[in-house]
Amino acid sequence: MATAKRRASETGTGAAAPPGDLYFNLVKRWPLRPLRSEADLDAATAMIHSLLDGDGLAGDEDDYLDVLAGLVEKYEADHHPIADVSGIEMLRFLIENRDATQGKVAQGAGVAPSTLSAILRGGRRLSIDHLTAFAAYFGVQPAVFLPTPKPR
Repeated sequence: MATAKRRASETGTGAAAPPGDLYFNLVKRWPLRPLRSEADLDAATAMIHSLLDGDGLAGDEDDYLDVLAGLVEKYEADHHPIADVSGIEMLRFLIENRDATQGKVAQGAGVAPSTLSAILRGGRRLSIDHLTAFAAYFGVQPAVFLPTPKPR
């Protein structure tokens, strides 16, 4: 959508340029329609990779990729949703992923080792101060420890 708007503003017409032969050739290779199976997902993903493996995308390729990526995103959201992770689970993941010890993390984040231990076993909640300290230690945003808001 942004690409079409950008092209419209560049041409001064206020409307997107009609798709060209390259776009229609891509549609012939992989028609843009809802994905209904894992085989469709695999084929669409392969098409995306073939586009991205090139030396850059022409305008029509970029438009096609935008639409195809949207179809893949919708299929994956519907069929392979990613469950929310709690702040404690994220903290455990970061500790394991960095091959850190609880002691090193506590010291580096400026949190008492007993507090970190209590948080990890679920006996204590993560406070805003803890979120900020652990985020700074691991070099991530504090929001990684918060659940994703549910759409209304």
